[in-house]
Amino acid sequence: MIYGIPTYDLPLMAAVAFLSYLIGSIPFGLVLTALSGNGDIRKIGSGNIGATNVLRTGRKGLAAGTLALDGTKGAFAVFCAFVLCPFHTLAAESLAAVFAVAGHCFPVWLKFRGGKGVATGLGCVLALMPGVGLCCCALWLIFAKVTRISSAGAIIAFAALPLLMIRPGRIDFSSPAYVAGCLIALMILIRHHANISRLLKGTEPRIGQKSA
Repeated sequence: MIYGIPTYDLPLMAAVAFLSYLIGSIPFGLVLTALSGNGDIRKIGSGNIGATNVLRTGRKGLAAGTLALDGTKGAFAVFCAFVLCPFHTLAAESLAAVFAVAGHCFPVWLKFRGGKGVATGLGCVLALMPGVGLCCCALWLIFAKVTRISSAGAIIAFAALPLLMIRPGRIDFSSPAYVAGCLIALMILIRHHANISRLLKGTEPRIGQKSA
């Protein structure tokens, strides 16, 4: 058994992981920019399919829509796990959260070249651990506003995620939610390796700044 899940329930958990990956892999940024006549978002700015790069098209509504939909798909994947696995809910939700973010970052439809997982990760964490999710959102917004650099807010928020999940007087490192949170944070920080390098060099673009 893993987290109390009997062997006969493992196929169901695998189905949850697969479904969550598919949900997470929906490239809303790419779809919205294409439908709006703004072309292929992968040929604009950083080439990323996330809301920050969509904002570089000058279309704030598209960026807001991308942010909302990317966050919603993360929360929806967790909700689907809640519905499908009533007996191993926390483990299933945690698995769904990890695979939804993985789907966004590495979508099979785009040759595994997806976004950086920030909005989807926040949606997953909000659904899995609402209090922690709100703290992450607050950190992201505060640091993004102060620095005017979205990646700085995202990096701070997800670097803090493992600490935010620690309950006062209790550190349950083996909890599936804690493991999921750490994996999500690690995935998103790795996807931001180039941003971290540019931040250290002082060359990271600011919010709304257009790139060639």
